[in-house]
Amino acid sequence: MYSFENDYSEGACKKVLDYLAEHNEVQTAGYGLDSYSEEAASLVKKLIGKEADVHFITGGTPCNALAIGLLRPYQSVICVTSGHINVHETGAVEATGHKIDAVEGINGKITPEAIEKVVLSHTDEHMVQPRMVFISNATELGTIYHKDELQAISAMCKKHDLYLYLDGARIANALTAASNDLTLKDIAELTDMFYIGGTKNGALLGEAMVILNEDLKKDFRYYIKRQGAMLAKGRVISQQFIALLQDDTYLENARNANENAQYLRKALLAKGIEMFIDSETNQIFPILPDALIKKLLKDYQFLEWGRYDEKRTTVRLVCSWATRKENVDAFIDTLNHYI
Repeated sequence: MYSFENDYSEGACKKVLDYLAEHNEVQTAGYGLDSYSEEAASLVKKLIGKEADVHFITGGTPCNALAIGLLRPYQSVICVTSGHINVHETGAVEATGHKIDAVEGINGKITPEAIEKVVLSHTDEHMVQPRMVFISNATELGTIYHKDELQAISAMCKKHDLYLYLDGARIANALTAASNDLTLKDIAELTDMFYIGGTKNGALLGEAMVILNEDLKKDFRYYIKRQGAMLAKGRVISQQFIALLQDDTYLENARNANENAQYLRKALLAKGIEMFIDSETNQIFPILPDALIKKLLKDYQFLEWGRYDEKRTTVRLVCSWATRKENVDAFIDTLNHYI
């Protein structure tokens, strides 16, 4: 049974495993104070083209909880209703004591107008104070932000003194999407904090948290430790980022995932299968008859995203850095057998 359920079903790409094995017995300082963490942070700063604090965190939810947890107890974070912190993190943000102001998005993306509406509707100390905007790129629906959109959101955040935080679990997929016009340097220029995702792009685990706003940098290591997110063997994450970022491996992994997903998407469209949303990264959302889904699940794993109508359901098919064209062709052949 082959899985199209997510982009972290496999372990890690060969370059990561080779690098870890090669440096396995090197002794280092702990808790991210080692030379590998310094080297990985330098690679990140070179890619973004500016100075920043870089911390290596185990996963996306810890990154999000840490970032939003920096707010004062009475402050809130704004995101779209489909946002990861609002739907898929089991109350991790609320557990930090902060309310999520969820707004309707357009194709999974927040708009400056929606941000301003939240700010203007919170008028005094009897309500929470909006202080941060959370976005994901790529979004939970596989769509991406373009430069003009991110510039407009950033400008609105500056207008209302809001931090802009970007969840980059699939940032590589966004950067390698066909219509993308953003760079890491653009993202670093327009946000206060973001992370570069490794878990969903060829690492065993780990994300690189990038803090750009000086107000958010102070004592962040204390906060990481207090929240149980500081690894004694911090080099385990930073070594993987060296392997991914020292050449084109990081983007090549994402490009492979995107290309296979788009190849599958085009094949499904050619068979008259509708898409729930026009995504261009490694997540696609076809609308399939329930009877067909039941048959496909005998041979493949994928997520039933939500009911579309009485007889059809939207499903999510995800390709990863390890997906091969033959995996996609096999799925298409199976589909042909059942329709």
